Amino acid sequence: MTPETKRLLDDAELDAQSVENLARAALAEDGEVDVTSEPIFGPSDTATGEFTAREDGVVAGLPVAALVCELLGLDAAPRVRDGDRVRAGQVLMVASGPTRGLLRAERIALNLLTHLSGVATFTRDWVDAVEGTGARIRDTRKTLPGLRALQKYAVRCGGGVNHRMGLYDAALIKDNHVAAAGSVTKAYEAVRAMYPSLHVQVECDTLAQVEEALAVGATSILLDNMTPAEMTEAVRLVAGRAELEASGGLALDRARDVAVTGVDYLAVGALTHSARSFDIGLDFL
Repeated sequence: MTPETKRLLDDAELDAQSVENLARAALAEDGEVDVTSEPIFGPSDTATGEFTAREDGVVAGLPVAALVCELLGLDAAPRVRDGDRVRAGQVLMVASGPTRGLLRAERIALNLLTHLSGVATFTRDWVDAVEGTGARIRDTRKTLPGLRALQKYAVRCGGGVNHRMGLYDAALIKDNHVAAAGSVTKAYEAVRAMYPSLHVQVECDTLAQVEEALAVGATSILLDNMTPAEMTEAVRLVAGRAELEASGGLALDRARDVAVTGVDYLAVGALTHSARSFDIGLDFL
């Protein structure tokens, strides 16, 4: 890993060793030998390739793709920065070195780069949809196993914000917790008693639960599967005493209708579980 790639990963708040472990595991899936390329190219053959956007969007994952290339003895030089809006035909990164290495790196680097850029681009679509309302787009834990840190990073590249990283850094009291505890109040008090300094969010299905959550001292409330009219009423009831986050069945074409109710966040699991791949290709020069 070059110092520049390490710096880019650090700036992205990504653990460089974890990213390297992921890249090595991905390369290992392809095996030690490329039975197509080795008969055609010798160990001294070299090549240069350009990673080029084939559509407009937002790029994310360039230092990750660069690391994959570097692990195979290639020099990789990003031409843009993660979070940049790019156009079709724009060169995102240039990689050069052993031809065999470039061909082995191609698919793994593209798999990661196209997926993360897809998440960033989809996130930007949501962010643009609610622009000017004051609401922000937030992700969820609906991420691919092993890729959570990278997917949440891609959300940030697209202008979104992250919810909790796991079950350890913030509490989210959901319907099953409430049912098992007996009420919103009992569930909230149990969590607060054990973790007095932790951020606690309460999921509410009804306006009555919103009132109960406020009464027990909740400062963060998730409005689950409520209509825009119900959200508007919840905003009125809360009157700034707690952050409000809309969740459940949100769609991009109705995002603004939700945002103008006055909620602080829209929770969008689709950012990470349903984003399509962004079209990027590797072309040899």
